[in-house]
Amino acid sequence: MTFRSPIKHCRACGTAVVYRLPDDGDTKQRAVCPACNTVHYENPLNVVGTVPVMADGRVLLCKRNIEPRWGKWTLPAGFMELDETTAQGAARETDEEAGAQIRMGPLFSLLNVRRVGQVHLFYQATLLSDLFNPGYETIEARLFHEEEVPWDEIAFRTVKETLEAYFADRKAGAFGLHCIDIE
Repeated sequence: MTFRSPIKHCRACGTAVVYRLPDDGDTKQRAVCPACNTVHYENPLNVVGTVPVMADGRVLLCKRNIEPRWGKWTLPAGFMELDETTAQGAARETDEEAGAQIRMGPLFSLLNVRRVGQVHLFYQATLLSDLFNPGYETIEARLFHEEEVPWDEIAFRTVKETLEAYFADRKAGAFGLHCIDIE
């Protein structure tokens, strides 16, 4: 069961919507405006971020200064904006949250989080400097070797899964694309 806030009013005309099967043959109940017949589709949100790594293998984590999970550690990531690619969004979030200078790498993990209607995409990134200028969403931006990662203080399962996959791939000497479903 996916958590969502239901649409209440038509974005086109403001009339209260009803949830029903649209007249176009769709097989899912949608928010349909009874006044103007606009069908409102609800789609997952994309969360984009990076796994920023120094040449010595340390990974950059950010201590959250916002809810949810205030004070917990995460990879720099956030919601993708309109008019940007997933890679552009991931780079923007890394700059906003950590003030980190990076060179983007390939897509590393794609995590489906159906319960909250989100898709998380993390890219590999090479840190070009160990100087950071965290934004207001971050208490602290810090580098960690694998054995130093505060595993019990990781904010989100998507971040923990991505970090575990990253360190496993690094030990194996080859990086792949990881597609993970989180229930």
